Amino acid sequence: MENLVILKKFKELFGTEPVSIVRSPGRINLIGEHIDYNDGFVLPASINKEIILAISPNNIDDTCNLFANDFNSSFSFQLSNFEKTEQGWPNYIMGVVDELKKAGYQPKAFNCVFGGNIPTGAGLSSSAAVECGVAFALNEIFKFGLSRLDIVQISKKAENHFVGVNCGIMDQFASTFGKANHVIKLDCKTLEYQYFPFQIDGYDVVLCDTGVKHSLGDSEYNTRRKECDTAIALLKSKFDTIKSYRDVTPEHIISISSELPDKTIDRANFVIGEIKRVGDATDLLSKNDIIGFGQLMFQTHDGLSKLYEVSCTELDFLKDLAVESGLVTGSRMMGGGFGGCTINLIKKENTETFIDKAKSAYKVKFNKELKTYVVAIKDGTSLV
Repeated sequence: MENLVILKKFKELFGTEPVSIVRSPGRINLIGEHIDYNDGFVLPASINKEIILAISPNNIDDTCNLFANDFNSSFSFQLSNFEKTEQGWPNYIMGVVDELKKAGYQPKAFNCVFGGNIPTGAGLSSSAAVECGVAFALNEIFKFGLSRLDIVQISKKAENHFVGVNCGIMDQFASTFGKANHVIKLDCKTLEYQYFPFQIDGYDVVLCDTGVKHSLGDSEYNTRRKECDTAIALLKSKFDTIKSYRDVTPEHIISISSELPDKTIDRANFVIGEIKRVGDATDLLSKNDIIGFGQLMFQTHDGLSKLYEVSCTELDFLKDLAVESGLVTGSRMMGGGFGGCTINLIKKENTETFIDKAKSAYKVKFNKELKTYVVAIKDGTSLV
């Protein structure tokens, strides 16, 4: 098991047992993409792909010693003086330390080994899992008294400020607040949330990983945010009734269409359509209407591909294959886009057939091996 591997490595590097071992899961998002930072609603869940962290105070000096087992890579920094590194992965951990210090907490030096089975670049939020796992672990060993919401907010700020990705709060929230066999309807404006049982007996959740790596630090993600911000700012200036995108109608968008570039209008139209789809989706889940839910997933993909333009050739191919096969109840790209996974709802009796078909077709089309994962919905960040 992964925790035994991490425990063994920790003992090997530091000659002692860790004080805490924490698991922090990746997440899927059933519907509600790119609207967490637009004050919308999202429907994520934490899954059985996770990061395991072994951690202890370093009582010798001011140095934090880190080891990323999956990369076979080490990194050390001094608590009194550290800065962003080109090495990449340490920034997620240093970012959490930085935000804790800004919030008035005084983390002491620590040793940490981590690794797991979340595929990187697949849109499963391995970065949020690391951030939330580190915040949770530091809270455990240094007794800060942080609530789960504190952990979420510190982790999000770490990615926004230190890492430099202007992400919304969904990934960190789902990783921390996940509940087995439930999805979370999260209001990204108020942070109110509600658990919905995800009754999919007879269905599998299957992820198809394009193998196309994306970096949310790239300009396109932040560009989408700016485009959305531009449109809502103009709408707020013209309509007193509009406080956020959830107050916007298609008629409002039409009224400003001559004042903004067509691309910006497309972004706004996607956002208001996706906010409505999340509401429709929870209604369908309440009725256990998986067929209707799946149709909304198809619609979300089309919007992300054509209006929001965050898909790619490989993602579109997999979604189209899902539709044409007749074997898949719902399919769409998931995550930031420009690569990563499609998420698919498939009747269990069709899962193996579709996976075989998809792998074969993907190999022919792109000369690449398609990785697939059947995932289960599990609890959020916790002690092992």
